[in-house]
Parts: sequence; C-alpha cells; structure tokens
Amino acid sequence: MKLHELRPAPGAKKEPKRVGRGTATGQGKTAGKGQKGQKSRTGGGVRPGFEGGQMPLHRRLPKRGFTNIFAKEYAEVNIEALNRFEDGTVVTPELLLETRIINKVYDGVKVLGNGELKKALTVKAHKFSASATQKIEAAGGKIEVI
Repeated sequence: MKLHELRPAPGAKKEPKRVGRGTATGQGKTAGKGQKGQKSRTGGGVRPGFEGGQMPLHRRLPKRGFTNIFAKEYAEVNIEALNRFEDGTVVTPELLLETRIINKVYDGVKVLGNGELKKALTVKAHKFSASATQKIEAAGGKIEVI
C-alpha cells in the first residue's frame, strides 16, 4: 500500500443528515421537530435541570457549610519524594516544579512526613508538618521556612 492509496474504512465517514430540504427528503418540512410547540421553535426548549415547573432537585436539596474565600491552598510534598535528590541539595519550590514533583505552587509548599528520608537535604518550604521536620533533621538535613 502506498501513501496515495490510503482511504478511510468503508462506512467510517458518514454524510450528515440534511434536514429541512423539502417534503420528499425524509426529514423535510418540520425537520424532525414535529408540529408546533416550544421544542419546535427557534431557540425553543427548556434549560438544563428544568423539571416542568416542579421544584428542581438542586433547589430541593439543603445547603450545607460554606467556602472560606481566604483559605490558603498549599502544594503538598511527601518526604518520600525528596529521596531522588543528591545528598546536600538545597530543595526549593522552584526545584520541585522543575523536577515535576509538584505542578503548581498555589499559596505555598507544605512538606508532609509520609515515608522515609535517606538523604541529608536542606529543604526550603512555606510549611512543614511536625513529623516531616523530625525526619529531615534525623536524616541530617535542615529545614528553612520561607
């Protein structure tokens, strides 16, 4: 087979149905919309979630809680992920972004104490959990709060 002989598989490409092109075409005159009514009109139909006037589900359910608009969101890094760096490396949020351990810094970086740390590193972050601090210092490293 050559490049100029390539063709789509039979039946893979289907012509779109041409509606409203005369009474003999099978989908002519009312174009499959039936007779009159809200759904046959231009721009007609009901909004998503409309239940015919019945109180819609999203209004029947109770409201719960609130969202704190001042809440800070931190990119979380487990100590286990820091083992990929060499001994004595200064780990910064920029380095974590570069090595794709985190995707975004948000309001800061928090180091969590999940896993074991086998390297002595200097870790610079915005927050540290108590167990993370303990494990970094036990491995011979240092922490610096930015």
